[in-house]
Amino acid sequence: MSEMPLLKIGDLEARVPIIQGGMGVGVSLSGLASAVAKEGAIGVISSAAIGMLEPDFGKDFREANARALRKEIRKARETKGIIGVNIMVALSDYDDHVNISVEEGADLIISGAGLPLKVPEKILQGKSEKNRTKFVPIVSSGRAAELIFRYWARQYGVVPDAVVVEGPMAGGHLGFKKEEIGDPDYALERILPDVITVMKIYEQRYGESIPVIAAGGIFTGADIYRFLQLGASGVQMATRFVGTYECDASMEFKEAYLKSKEEDIVIINSPVGMPGRAIRNKFLDDVNQGIKKPMNCPWKCLKPCNYANSPYCIALALTNAKKGNLEYGFVFAGANAYRVKEIISVKALIETLQKEYRDVPCDEFEKSS
Repeated sequence: MSEMPLLKIGDLEARVPIIQGGMGVGVSLSGLASAVAKEGAIGVISSAAIGMLEPDFGKDFREANARALRKEIRKARETKGIIGVNIMVALSDYDDHVNISVEEGADLIISGAGLPLKVPEKILQGKSEKNRTKFVPIVSSGRAAELIFRYWARQYGVVPDAVVVEGPMAGGHLGFKKEEIGDPDYALERILPDVITVMKIYEQRYGESIPVIAAGGIFTGADIYRFLQLGASGVQMATRFVGTYECDASMEFKEAYLKSKEEDIVIINSPVGMPGRAIRNKFLDDVNQGIKKPMNCPWKCLKPCNYANSPYCIALALTNAKKGNLEYGFVFAGANAYRVKEIISVKALIETLQKEYRDVPCDEFEKSS
């Protein structure tokens, strides 16, 4: 009945209001990001431990990260469209990744797994200029959004360009306490209005639009419609993009989604001190039984990681999974991963989501208007 609206972030304009969520390690690189951007949505490279895909990462992890990130951004930039980089605040070389993304001309940086308060000067320069790299924090509450925007306003005299609000149905590391994950008070539809309210204050103060992007558990075009009606300007989706040919993970990784059942999707305790959502397998069962996995930490890639007491190296486990070595790793996934039933092209996925959006019944439009 209706076409999806554009998503505008500053002078960026995506004709499909979808940001493909960043998935590390190496699950969303230039292959997936460029395919998504080509279809009019926003493609995102994950920078998390990206250097582990380089042959010399054990000798100089920091340099390997920098080289791999530059390489992937440059490859993605060969395709016309909007390209972003997801950079975890918890990374030890966070500033390096931000600076490289700006230098290589990424259209935007999306930053979660921590509060991006102190950021490199490069991301702040030329705030009023066109073609600069936009900055988009990920939050899980109105309180976190207010904290970030208030800090930026006081310290830098500017605010971020948009905000992603991620609910507890997301995959990977979660910005919630374990007991909050299943609590209806923390559901995306409950926290989204709080973030929108905070953004309205800063929109009025700065005289600019600050889009709010909903994330976590969004799977269908009908879901997209629902959250846009709740006030979001766009959505971020990751899980469904794993089920595409262009996703940079191995076929074994993708098959873990295809074979999973709802009861296989579990909450784990990550070595970095945050809960995470993953697909249960023997590797995780072993960890739960207290079996410590052998590891040799070449570099403390995540600030909060207590590698001396960790049962396994999460960067290595996720890299192994990306490569298909699931005996030595596991797959992060959103709550709806079990609903992925086939591998299709990114083009077909975007077309499916648009059709699902258009097919929302008329009475749903009337109820929302």
